[in-house]
Amino acid sequence: MPQKLKEHHTKAAEHHEHAAKHHRKAAEHHGAGKHEVAAHHAHAAHGHHLHATHHASEAAKRHVELHGSK
Repeated sequence: MPQKLKEHHTKAAEHHEHAAKHHRKAAEHHGAGKHEVAAHHAHAAHGHHLHATHHASEAAKRHVELHGSK
């Protein structure tokens, strides 16, 4: 797999993992009534989600470029 394609898959996975951690922290803080802190983590999770989606999309595009659409 070309290096750039591998990087996109790796970055997508990393950002999904970071988003999941922030969602868990948001849930924890929300349950404790710390809504401002929960909102901070929810916002961070959303940012990671956007980055993950970008990298996943780029990886998919590169797969099509390399192997065609089926």
